[in-house]
Amino acid sequence: QLQACGGGLVQAGGSLRLSCALSGRTFSRYSMGWFRQAPGKEREFVSSISSSGSNTDYEDSVKGRFTISRDSAKNTVYLQMSSLKPEDTAVYYCAAKFDPLSSAYILRTRWDEYNYWGQGTLVTVSS
Repeated sequence: QLQACGGGLVQAGGSLRLSCALSGRTFSRYSMGWFRQAPGKEREFVSSISSSGSNTDYEDSVKGRFTISRDSAKNTVYLQMSSLKPEDTAVYYCAAKFDPLSSAYILRTRWDEYNYWGQGTLVTVSS
């Protein structure tokens, strides 16, 4: 139900855009998030966007470099990554959480808040 793509090998300072499509669900009712897991490390929050699309949040190390957005017409969330660093190397996962209308502006940053997960896409940044 979640299909992520866009990972690859890029040099430090380069850019990549990750995409994640949600199928079979009402996209506008889902908070969307990106997490990553580097080898030997725990999964960590990267970014999230509320189901309304009006609120976004970022992990401190990616602020100013990554941008999350969503396209309701395509049922897709994006993570535009710029000024990539070797420490951004990880498997990136997208996640979705159903929200009632009363929670349309809530941001979700904990992995255990999310109901659905994509398969992960590998981002490798070379120095």
